[in-house]
Amino acid sequence: MSDPSTHANPDARKAILFAWLTAGSLDIMTAFVHYYLKTGKNPVGVLNYVASGVFGTTAFTGGTAMAVWGLLIHYIIAFCFTLFFFLIYPKLKILSLNKVLTAIGYGLFAWALMNLVVLPLSKVPRPVFRLSNALIAAMILIFMIGLPVTLIISNYYSSKKD
Repeated sequence: MSDPSTHANPDARKAILFAWLTAGSLDIMTAFVHYYLKTGKNPVGVLNYVASGVFGTTAFTGGTAMAVWGLLIHYIIAFCFTLFFFLIYPKLKILSLNKVLTAIGYGLFAWALMNLVVLPLSKVPRPVFRLSNALIAAMILIFMIGLPVTLIISNYYSSKKD
């Protein structure tokens, strides 16, 4: 039997695509709802914020083009997190022991990587750190990235066992 993680496997590509689009869509929709409930403003501001990581404060006055860039950047980041998990899952047996703990751990990993590496290296305006905001962001990543990616990818690998 061939390696289930090989790039030539169409089932692997489907699992990655499904996990990526599910997690990326859940995450951005949750960000939209959270932003709207918190500010009462148009959720396009979320996309402008994401675009500001590359374009700086220009993203906030760039109109529709910046919103499209923000959405594209968001999905690129979601794809990277999905692909990384897909590649490490069969190599770290601990990930298959408990799906809930794995989802929590991966969501926290995504939060830490974004907040401690990606955002500091970006041009995004730095807000004042607030523990409540950090906890909300971590919970969003646990439930909207960690959980769907863990469930979809672990189910893919489970179906490939003899």
